[in-house]
Order: sequence, then structure tokens, then C-alpha cells
Amino acid sequence: MKHIILIISLSFLLTGCSQTPVEDPYVVVLGIAQDAGVPQAGCKKDCCVDRWNDSSKHLMVTSLGIVDPNSNETWMIEATPDFPKQLDLLTGDDPNKLKGIFLTHAHIGHYTGLIHLGREVMGAQAIPVYAMPKMAKFLKTNGPWSQLVDLENIDINKMKNEKSIKLNDRISVTPFTVPHRDEFSETVGYKIEGPSKSLIFIPDIDKWEKWEKDIAKVASENDYTLIDGSFYQNSEIPGRDMSEIPHPFIVESMEVFRELKDKSGIHFIHFNHTNPVLIQDSDERKDLLNSGFNIANPGQKMRI
Repeated sequence: MKHIILIISLSFLLTGCSQTPVEDPYVVVLGIAQDAGVPQAGCKKDCCVDRWNDSSKHLMVTSLGIVDPNSNETWMIEATPDFPKQLDLLTGDDPNKLKGIFLTHAHIGHYTGLIHLGREVMGAQAIPVYAMPKMAKFLKTNGPWSQLVDLENIDINKMKNEKSIKLNDRISVTPFTVPHRDEFSETVGYKIEGPSKSLIFIPDIDKWEKWEKDIAKVASENDYTLIDGSFYQNSEIPGRDMSEIPHPFIVESMEVFRELKDKSGIHFIHFNHTNPVLIQDSDERKDLLNSGFNIANPGQKMRI
């Protein structure tokens, strides 16, 4: 009898030691600002002036990280001008945890951080960079990005619209095209799916009515929806024709989602430095939050 108990005990101990506790993968917010960051270069207006001398008030450019704690793997969405700091936040003391970078389009805040993978900095080796066909061609045929390809610092993986990419056994990413100012490439958003939840990421889009999909329906079908919050309302930039830089104003988006019962999963992101919701005690920020919406915060984690 003692021998049987001993065998059972040893079996239990060995089984327990061999199992790794399962931790949910998650998406982490690495930045929330529009392409130029906050404060913005050359800006001496009230929205930036008090931020210049206080680094704690600086906001990095919009980027997300995908983390699987069990496999010790990470992926980055967008390679921003703040890439060095965001890479450190995502991977800590081991940049080898970075298994790939997903790009949305060829505007400066979304891909220019790739330059840090080159021989002048990291001298990376074949980092997978996921891009749509026009974006891939842009990188391959324009310097200095083409040097990253030629020196095999990056390995471009072409994506297809709405074709899912399996990162590992637990996480997949699906690109989908959205209407935007596509001077150099197409523009995509992403659906990120984990074992239990899904997240939509659309940092840039012209106007919701230009998209063939109903964003309110998309939001209702997913757990988190992180969307373009560049500007709060029209005339936010005095003397500038804002039709030249079309984005859905936050007040427009709030109206689009008005009938949605649960708005807690909707997080605005990609804020221009002029956006009043960045001011902690502003009426605009209070109205947004009181209406049931959320603002993406740096370091925020969303389990998928």
C-alpha cells in the first residue's frame, strides 16, 4: 500500500512540475499620439507649451504590442518614430522576443521606426515585417528602406486583405483595408484574436461612411475596438482646411455609436496634439467618458 501511495505521489509531483501555468495573451498600448507625437515639433501653442519642460507629459506615437507570456513571444503593430523606447517597453531586456512587426500604411508615424533595425543601429537579422502589397513594394523600392531589405535586416511578408495570419497556436492577426489617403500604400486595420477575446485596431480612416462596413456592427462583434480619434471636432486646427486631412471627428464617431448599448469596449486612440481630450479636466474629455466611451492609455493591457 505504501508503494502505491509513493508512486501516486511521485506521479503527481512530476506532472505538476512539467506543466507551465497558462497565462492569457494580451495586447498592450505602447503609444496613443498621432504620427508627430505630443508635444509636436515646432508647436508653441497652449496644447504643447507646458509639455516641453515636463517629459512625463510627453505622449508616444500610436503603437500596439501583442504579448504571449507562455511562449515568451511579442509582436509590434506599427514601427513609429518612438520605436527604440517602445521596443524596450515591449521586450524588456531581450529584444529577441520580438517576432514580427505589422504595418498599417506608409504615413510617417507608422513605419519610419523600421530604420532602427538597420546596420547603423540594431543590425537586425530577418525581422518579419508584415505589409500589404503596395506597402511592401514601397519599402523594397525606396531608400533607405530598401537597404533594410537588401541587407536582410527585415524579411517582408506580404499580407492579403482579410486573410488571417496565425502567429502561434493561440493568436492570429487579420488585416482589412480601410479608406484613407493612400499616397504611397494601401491602409489597413487589424483584427487580433486570442483564445477568448478579439480586438479591432483602426488608427487611421477617412470617414466611417466611406467604408463598406458598419463600424458599429464591427464593434458589437468584438470585445475591444480601438479607433481613430485624431481630432475631436472640425475647425480644431485654425487656418487649415481639415478636409485635406480627413478623419472621423470624435463627435461624429460618438453619434455613429449612439445606439450601441455597451460602449465600454470602444477606445479612442491616435490623438493629434491639438485634441482637447488629451487635457485631463477638459469638458470634451469628460463628455466622452461620461458617454460610456474610453480613451486608450499608455501601458494599458487588454487580455485576448
